[in-house]
Amino acid sequence: MELLFARIWEFFFLFFIFQLLNVMHRRAPFPRLLLHNVSCMRNAQQVLRHVNVSLHDGGALVLTGANGSGKTTFLRMLAGFSRPSAGQILWNGHDIQQSAIFHQYKLQLNWLSLKDAINDKFTVLNNVQWFEVLENKEGKAMAAVELMGLGRLANEKPRMLSMGQRKRLQLARLLAIDRPIWLLDEPSVALDDEGVKLLEYIIAEHRKHGGIVIVATHLHIEIEDSMVLKLPPRFPRRMTHVDMLDRADIT
Repeated sequence: MELLFARIWEFFFLFFIFQLLNVMHRRAPFPRLLLHNVSCMRNAQQVLRHVNVSLHDGGALVLTGANGSGKTTFLRMLAGFSRPSAGQILWNGHDIQQSAIFHQYKLQLNWLSLKDAINDKFTVLNNVQWFEVLENKEGKAMAAVELMGLGRLANEKPRMLSMGQRKRLQLARLLAIDRPIWLLDEPSVALDDEGVKLLEYIIAEHRKHGGIVIVATHLHIEIEDSMVLKLPPRFPRRMTHVDMLDRADIT
């Protein structure tokens, strides 16, 4: 009988240990990107105050706010171009301000800004291939150009492109370089409805493969299950001429 109880106790003990290990194994992983109590200054004005955000693989963050509220400043800080005035930005649990960490972190970033960095002396395709060469990658440029609807213009010079087509060319570079963290500053500006749909599609596909997307925008972009951070205006809104006309007693 004692042997039977000993066996039963051993069985339940091992079962408990197995369940404990299983729970520990399924514990949520550490965020890929973590902003801990981050504040940021621009031109001696505080833009961000005590921001806490965590992003796992496949996550998305949308930054909204009025012009001048600090959306681009926020992205530049995430890109490492400026330092937070307080708090930490952690990548894989490490502070990106550490030089050794930043060298690895910057290789994870794909940056799209309002400055398109397009070389008008190259062809449309060459503009994408050049970035592939810098990344020691090849073979995705033409597919990316075609996906963004620029296939028939691949051998044309960018000066022939409209503003919307130049934006599509920027997005084609994102696809060809294929880095995991996308920082997108007003990516839908100048795009037509079809272009916005393409943008939404490539963002969704990037996230399906574990990529992270952080978007600063004042226009609506459909990004499923994204976190939204609305930045407050830096200065009180001034009365416009339209406000004055609304208040005027015009008969």
